[in-house]
Amino acid sequence: MWVCGLGLGCASGPGAVQSPTVDRAREMLRTGRARGGNLVLRCEPGDADVYLDGVAQGFCSDFGDAQGGLHVGEGMHRIDVKKEGHWPYTTYYEPGRARAALTIQLREKAPGGGQSP
Repeated sequence: MWVCGLGLGCASGPGAVQSPTVDRAREMLRTGRARGGNLVLRCEPGDADVYLDGVAQGFCSDFGDAQGGLHVGEGMHRIDVKKEGHWPYTTYYEPGRARAALTIQLREKAPGGGQSP
């Protein structure tokens, strides 16, 4: 049986090629399968603050399509989007192997702190 591909050359069986370069490539492939991911955020207003597990990450506009999204590690995470004068948004996200996108539109609070219609 011949195993070829990934730019690693060909070998007569899995694991037959031994070199530091091949070992590093195998490690990169293994860690690349981690269940972390990127979450693209599209928010209105764009200058809303983003928190990942209670830690400030930046403005929502920092994590749009062109920027590659918010990097999220393995496991379940809490995402909060907040802006003064608006009702906060909270969700939970567990990344898969694909990139995901979230569109958020914060609602303004009515003057005096009441709920808007």
